[in-house]
Amino acid sequence: MNDHWSHKSDVVVIGAGLAGLSAARDLVAAGKSVAVLEARDRVGGRLLNHDLGDGQVTEIGGQFVGPTQDRILALAKDVGVETYRAEVPGENVYVHDGRSKRFSGHTPPDLLALPDMGIALARIGKAAARIDPAAPWKAPNALELDGMTYETWLRKAEITGGGVDLVNIFLNSAYGGEARDASALFSLWYVATFGDETHPGTMERGTGTTGGAQDSRFVGGSQLVAQRLAVELDGRIHLSAPVRRVTQDSTGVTVVSDAGEWHAEQVIVAIPPLLASRIVWDPLLPPQQDQLFQRLPFGTLMKCVAVYDKPFWRAEGLSGMGLLRGGSPIREMFDNTPQDGGPGVLMGFLGGKEWRKWAHRPARERRGAVLRSFAQVVGERAFETLDYVEQDWTAEQWTQGGPTSIAAPGVLTSYGEWMGRAFGRVHWAGAEFSPYWNGFMDGAVRSGQDAAAELLAQS
Repeated sequence: MNDHWSHKSDVVVIGAGLAGLSAARDLVAAGKSVAVLEARDRVGGRLLNHDLGDGQVTEIGGQFVGPTQDRILALAKDVGVETYRAEVPGENVYVHDGRSKRFSGHTPPDLLALPDMGIALARIGKAAARIDPAAPWKAPNALELDGMTYETWLRKAEITGGGVDLVNIFLNSAYGGEARDASALFSLWYVATFGDETHPGTMERGTGTTGGAQDSRFVGGSQLVAQRLAVELDGRIHLSAPVRRVTQDSTGVTVVSDAGEWHAEQVIVAIPPLLASRIVWDPLLPPQQDQLFQRLPFGTLMKCVAVYDKPFWRAEGLSGMGLLRGGSPIREMFDNTPQDGGPGVLMGFLGGKEWRKWAHRPARERRGAVLRSFAQVVGERAFETLDYVEQDWTAEQWTQGGPTSIAAPGVLTSYGEWMGRAFGRVHWAGAEFSPYWNGFMDGAVRSGQDAAAELLAQS
């Protein structure tokens, strides 16, 4: 290779999502020379703003933040991005088999499923409390829990179909799947991660709006946090630079990308585990770690966004938030209007088996089905759109699914201990590597900061 293609830095960070950018920021602050290599032509990873015109944006990737997510909140404050409350005043709507019913608060008005849901939350909470967020495979009954799906566990806990359906509405957007796709150990551990060192994780915090994981949004959209970090890292980020090969020996690491070759002392890999396993490694990744990464696929998720001249549902006393059970492609939807109230935006998640049913259908047919779901919640004006946008995260080459990695039965107890284990000069970061808020923006920031700290402690 000619010299133009050959570069040197102390550390190469692979991936310019929140994890990679957070790691790079801390390394630069510690005096390290850093190169960040990003496969896409933009920063932000699974964060993506959609331009509504007139300086307004809505998010078509990760967007919500809430209490105990201190890492992302502190970082956003540092780079000058403010938050605002996501919850909109007004009643929510619960749709069951095509019948719509308004309700207030967090609890859907389903008399048959409700007692079940109360029992489910209590049992989930009790089981999650026994799991160490940093080492779920060490839980007292880890083998038993990892030997079954979450759906099997819920049913064994005497939670009936209605309760399982309501859990699946949440998992539809949280997993891009449902309870039958993941092990019980993984799913209860996922709940245990909805907190921090001083606040144990709870299902209520993970699913809640005010006071929960959907409490707030960022002024200017969540991708703005990544964009501001990129400005701070001026000149160190190389876009359209997918990494193809990583070679390490006693003298250092060579990282080969489409934008050139970098020689470094150490590397932080801050991309999804499955994509990390597709890099050519020399020497090879430890086989246990490679097996783990291959067993952590993303779910399937599409965000569907409809834009209106104004949020007309608010004048009718509706919050725009809907839970849809049975028969609708959209299971969960929110008012995604920018902070100042215009234009009006509704966003719905099309995930899991509904994604499998609809993703390959003609776009016009899918749009009609999504807008019919919206109309069940806010009325017929849902069809009068100014714009309609879909972001199918499975179709993004450098993500290939969403919103996070999920582990089927057997994965965590067999391979979990290899998750964040450094491989020679290679350290791991990414939302999937965090013991708190795993798969969330906060988990991404935490993992990046922790990987940088681990690297600095070794150098």
